[in-house]
Amino acid sequence: MPFIPHTEDDIRAMLQAIGVTSIDALFDEIPPVLRRGGPRPAQPAATEMEIARIMRERAERDGTYLSFIGAGAYEHHIPAAVWQIATRGEYYSSYTPYQAEASQGTLQLLYEYQTMMASLLALDVTNDSLYDGASALAEAVLMAVRAHKGARRVLMPRSVHPTWRKVVRTITRNQGIELPEVDYDPEAGHVSPATLAAFEGQDIAALVIPQPNFFGVLEPVDELVAWAHARGIVAIAAVNPLALALLKPPGEWGADGADIAVGEGQPLGVPLASGGPYFGFMACRKHLVRQMPGRIVGATRDRDGRPGYVLTLQAREQHIRRSKATSNICTNQGLLVTAATIYMALLGPSGLAAVARACHGSALELLGKLAAIDGIEPAFRAPVFHEFVLRLETPVAPVLHALKAQGILGGLNLTHDYPELGQSLLVCATETKREEDLQHYSDNMARIVGKRSRPAAGALKAKP
Repeated sequence: MPFIPHTEDDIRAMLQAIGVTSIDALFDEIPPVLRRGGPRPAQPAATEMEIARIMRERAERDGTYLSFIGAGAYEHHIPAAVWQIATRGEYYSSYTPYQAEASQGTLQLLYEYQTMMASLLALDVTNDSLYDGASALAEAVLMAVRAHKGARRVLMPRSVHPTWRKVVRTITRNQGIELPEVDYDPEAGHVSPATLAAFEGQDIAALVIPQPNFFGVLEPVDELVAWAHARGIVAIAAVNPLALALLKPPGEWGADGADIAVGEGQPLGVPLASGGPYFGFMACRKHLVRQMPGRIVGATRDRDGRPGYVLTLQAREQHIRRSKATSNICTNQGLLVTAATIYMALLGPSGLAAVARACHGSALELLGKLAAIDGIEPAFRAPVFHEFVLRLETPVAPVLHALKAQGILGGLNLTHDYPELGQSLLVCATETKREEDLQHYSDNMARIVGKRSRPAAGALKAKP
């Protein structure tokens, strides 16, 4: 939309009204040593045609790659209708619908989003979204601690995304909340209920349960929820929404389901977009709804009996005392939620399940091809969804570099975050990968690993 700047007369009038001589005087509290001392010299003027060429050349410099990286942000096909509708003016320019009488369309869409997500997660209520999956998990931890009203320790499996764990730690560390880490089974790649025995008798507020976990492995969710609830511990599910088209939803884990579910909504019609913006989702049991951050859209009727939609349970710092607010960082990622709602409506339950099956099939096929290569083996034996970890006999970094030279982004190097796995690689395959893509990756991997694992000339000769 067009940006209309203030005129010089406007600026002078505003400065005069507040009794300031210049705009710089508004920032006089900033020490001079921290100021840049004026704008940098601008580039020479260019025409529209020249600018278009510059941008095209810079985009081409990045190259086009066949990507097998997942790790929390996934390449999926997005039907053209999704963003054609989402970028219509009535959606594209909308923000928080504080004035219900002027925002019925946006409010109805958000109500539909809540309904879809509640069905997908099999929980009672969802909010209107959060910044992203990582901050949604942090909010769930805060929510569980508030609900528990005592313990300030939350068990955090190492099989949760490393970046998510860092975000949660950053947000909670100054609030006296501890996050003891739970290790994973080195053979299976998931948390073993037996591992939790080390925390018996301790005062624990919640247990985080990823599904699938960061390694792509499926966790024994029924057993983990049962362990938590038997000890009065809140069960927090951290899930991939697309996987739930095939997997049991959090609300049905164990005998009575998880208490809170969160995750990253990017797989639902949001492009990778170099890392964002994305949106987080959150759902919970009805008895926890007043601890849920953000806001909820409710359906009602006006005084004439006509259906209408309004914001409700807005326990944010804008609406109540800051000390009573459930969140000071929550927002409604309206545009991304709009796209996700359209995406889910277009695909429906059967379409989402078809995409999930295609992802699972591609991953298993690629896993079989790569595991057959000498010098490569699966790191874990447990079932996976659409990601898996490989262990290589050769350093991962140069292998990924060689693959990139062939136009392939081969996965995520795990040796930094999980050094105990050795030279390990996280690989993802979604419905966007065709048979020839999988074969192209496998052929190049076999050639590259073969070269690097081949002994040097004369290495096998007997010593004189």
